[in-house]
Amino acid sequence: MVTGASSGIGREIALQLAAERTDLVVVARDTERLEQLAADIAKTGATVRVEVLSADLADPGQLATVEARVADPGRPIDLLVNNAGFGTYGDFADLPIDGEEREIRVNVIALVRLAHAAFGAMRKRGEGTILNVSSVAGLQATPGNATYGATKAFVTSFSEAIYGEAKGTGVKVSMVLPGFTRTEFQDRAGIEGRKIPEIAWMDADKLAASALKAAKAGEPFHVPGLLNKTLVGVTRPLPRSLVRAVAARLTRRL
Repeated sequence: MVTGASSGIGREIALQLAAERTDLVVVARDTERLEQLAADIAKTGATVRVEVLSADLADPGQLATVEARVADPGRPIDLLVNNAGFGTYGDFADLPIDGEEREIRVNVIALVRLAHAAFGAMRKRGEGTILNVSSVAGLQATPGNATYGATKAFVTSFSEAIYGEAKGTGVKVSMVLPGFTRTEFQDRAGIEGRKIPEIAWMDADKLAASALKAAKAGEPFHVPGLLNKTLVGVTRPLPRSLVRAVAARLTRRL
């Protein structure tokens, strides 16, 4: 199962899984895009089943439907890719609070509930993999990106914790922390047109391949791309006050 499969990283992950002859359950709000994804997979000649499951993961009722599908013992999910998410950009006090709450519902609550459903079902079978998509944005507090960064900080801590709990159960838990990736995410977050250096970007197909490789290996903390790895490695030992100040200055210049 791949959530947020209608575009960007989720779509690329679904395409690459299909190329490996993996049957899919694809989840997103946009039914038309999901059906187009299924049609595109069929055009490649891949002999896989693609189940379209339209759902708004911010809606508790629709989320419950997806949870039930994940936990269905008659149709087991071997790999859950918790990819659905979105960001907002701007001063927190100026952003509509309903949008910030929705962001938390999708980025955190949906991810936790689906991981819970998957973990329980997989543990009973003694096998399965959960891949959570976090972000390098969650590794430091960034003014102008407060709620998004906080949701990804949660995902990072949560994923590493359940990785430890999964040891010895046959269940693998992995997490990928992308940086800037060429998708529609930037437009939706309201940061399109800002001066982000070309070197900072990563293509979604390369990110997807790196994430799936990490999931197969059961890698708990995977930062894709040399630049992202370097930045994370350099900044983590620095004082938090310095990292906050640099992050604030950089976001104001973007």
